[in-house]
Amino acid sequence: MLKWLLVIVLALVLFSGLMPVLRRLGIGRLPGDLDFRAFGRDWSIPITSTILLSLLAALLAKLI
Repeated sequence: MLKWLLVIVLALVLFSGLMPVLRRLGIGRLPGDLDFRAFGRDWSIPITSTILLSLLAALLAKLI
């Protein structure tokens, strides 16, 4: 379970860095994705998008 938690945290960090590019594709606007402004900076936590993309990656890995 610790490995999955680590994978989800790393995916969240990766998606947060790539958010401007991913927003053009529609990822990061799903219900459950958090956007807020704190300390003069815009923060985005794409929880639902991360779970969805992780499930797609797992499905793809299982098929291959």
